[in-house]
Amino acid sequence: MFALTRRLTLRPGWPEDAPALSRAIGHEAVVRNLSRAPWPYALGDAEAFLSLPRDAHQPRFQIMTRGENRLIGGIELIPLGACTRELGYWLTPDAWGHGYATEAARAVVDIARHALGSERLIGRHMVDNHASGRVLRRLGFVKTGCSRLFSLARGAEVECVDLALDLARPCAAADTACAMPIAA
Repeated sequence: MFALTRRLTLRPGWPEDAPALSRAIGHEAVVRNLSRAPWPYALGDAEAFLSLPRDAHQPRFQIMTRGENRLIGGIELIPLGACTRELGYWLTPDAWGHGYATEAARAVVDIARHALGSERLIGRHMVDNHASGRVLRRLGFVKTGCSRLFSLARGAEVECVDLALDLARPCAAADTACAMPIAA
């Protein structure tokens, strides 16, 4: 599955992406906000991640800039049940502050709603990752509570803010998530 936005291409990761992936994610400031990524993040970690089996119901994308075709992040939908998925994403530091996370996530929300028939998305961010919280709120996620999550990179449990997005609601005409082109 692929998705195109105005500035991004979302596509599956391929084995030859391992060097670019390890460079893009290999920053402590990135992996400390993820649950499953180790620190330090090495080429072997990228190779192992890219060799994981793919499930059609768990889209996992590399976020690539259109034009220069540079890997700047990753985004995925993790099945939590028949109609619920968790949205997870990260960006390399030099891509922060340009709206890429919101743009990529809008496309993935559209995939969840229209291609996968999801009814609800869950998102969470670590309490000290305010930028991720802003992305989720821009997408319409609302706070549902707090929890704790183990971060491999931090080597400890971290307090998180839990959010959810009801996808069963009709799309508003101004909702750009409803207009994203997708391809299988």
